Amino acid sequence: MQNILIVLVFLAALFGGVYWYAGYSTRTGFAKDENQNFIPDAWEEKFSWFFSGKGIIMLLLGIGIGFTLAMVIG
Repeated sequence: MQNILIVLVFLAALFGGVYWYAGYSTRTGFAKDENQNFIPDAWEEKFSWFFSGKGIIMLLLGIGIGFTLAMVIG
């Protein structure tokens, strides 16, 4: 169960880093973002499902982390 917790925390950090970098790269002008949604246009074309499902992805990761923490501690 601890291995699953480590994987979920790593995935949450990885996805959070990708979301943060997408916003950072558009705010600094490194990537072009014509519609001002803080997602680079090149990424938006290829990975629109990843950015449109941001809320549900992070929610599921949070529930998974909470559940595995409860199982490990309890």
